[in-house]
Amino acid sequence: MMRQTGFKFAALCCCFMALAACSKKDQPTLDPGINGNGAGDGTGVGTAIPGSKGDFKTNVGDRVFFLNDQTSLSAEAQDTLTKQAEWLKRYSGVTVQVEGHADERGTREYNISLSARRATAARGFLISKGVAANRISSIAYGKERPVALCDAEQCWSQNRRAVTVITGGAN
Repeated sequence: MMRQTGFKFAALCCCFMALAACSKKDQPTLDPGINGNGAGDGTGVGTAIPGSKGDFKTNVGDRVFFLNDQTSLSAEAQDTLTKQAEWLKRYSGVTVQVEGHADERGTREYNISLSARRATAARGFLISKGVAANRISSIAYGKERPVALCDAEQCWSQNRRAVTVITGGAN
């Protein structure tokens, strides 16, 4: 009898642990006072402070994508970069770095060169829209920092990108 009660108790504990493991985790807040990422409005409800990194990434968009072996900006990329330029002009103290990336195909040297041209294209577009050149640096990562890993177009297309990263001056 005692042994059967022990098994029931152990089974009950396992059920509770399984439920706890499957339960929804707390969503990270964007409030800067809690996690320090510079995004949030102090309410802890996931909204971004205007002029913050979270505002830029969430409300403007921090990346544009390219076709295979291309550096030309699509209409969608130009729209995103136009929004970035407007945001950067509104927050004139913010500095950014444009990161160029490529997919895994091709040699390291080729992909560094291609990603540099992608970063330069995005940077040049921002400058053409009125953002001061001294506020924008660029760097080429080639295929060294993929966001998606698989041997298929669905991953390669995510890795062919230019990402605008705030490096200073954000709220």
